[in-house]
Amino acid sequence: MANCFKRMVTAVGVATGLTLGLWAGTKLMKETKVRDIKPYFKQRSPYIFAHRGGMGLAPEHTRIAFDKASEFDVEGFEIDIRLTKDEEIVVFHDAYVDRTSNGAGKVSNLTLDDLKDLDFGYHFTDVEGNHPYRGHDKAKIVTLRELIEEYPGKLINIDIKDDPDTYSGSLIPSLLYRLITELGAEDRVLVTSFHDSQIKQFNLYAEDTVALGAGVDQVSRAYFLHRAGFGHMYEPAADTFQIPTEYNGIRLDTRRFIEHLTSLNIAVGYWNINKMDKMDELIQKGAHTIVTDYPDISYHLLKNRY
Repeated sequence: MANCFKRMVTAVGVATGLTLGLWAGTKLMKETKVRDIKPYFKQRSPYIFAHRGGMGLAPEHTRIAFDKASEFDVEGFEIDIRLTKDEEIVVFHDAYVDRTSNGAGKVSNLTLDDLKDLDFGYHFTDVEGNHPYRGHDKAKIVTLRELIEEYPGKLINIDIKDDPDTYSGSLIPSLLYRLITELGAEDRVLVTSFHDSQIKQFNLYAEDTVALGAGVDQVSRAYFLHRAGFGHMYEPAADTFQIPTEYNGIRLDTRRFIEHLTSLNIAVGYWNINKMDKMDELIQKGAHTIVTDYPDISYHLLKNRY
């Protein structure tokens, strides 16, 4: 029994020594890479972004929402984009229009004119259960071109929703880059997606001239290298991580993780944060960006405390 225990302790010691040796070796041989800070991130933080324009206060992704969020001094909007049948980029989250409008069908099967006929305030309900924006002239689809042009003082966080394996998804990275450069909006927009391949495809055109977010694969790699003590092995390919505070029971909002990413010049953002106390906690830990459905709550926090 004693000999078994002795062998076990020896094995653990050898494994620990090998791990420490590997860590020390990689630390000496691997130079930590730090991202250059893009103009998009050179304003004073924290940034407050209205999620889909502030979907808790008004119909998501409509001018009503963007106007209302602007009243609360947000730095910008967190939006989603999809491609229409006639290859127009619209500001929209779902693959189908059914949930948010009085219409039905897939965005990629509808033209921009088809979408303009729909009422995107139809299903929105206020706290009293009323539908205050049904038939409102600003409860209409918004194109990305219109959003960039009509809100020149706002930063725009763009999430590509179309799957790369679809026809729309295969086109949208190049069309998006073309639109951004045409409007001279390179320093005002950030492009991200849950699909890492969409970010990579967009950056083939942008060549790192536009701020980039991180997809699921990149966030996972950074987190697990950090937890294993090999954070110095992570080579950042994104300018920001926009992540939930936890995923499948894993805390992503620890001060150490935030500090690690910040040391690489990666701006750390969290969504969707709708409680004032949580917003405050994250800002105190060093979070750069708060994405919220309720920009009125963040406005009062920043005004009263910061």
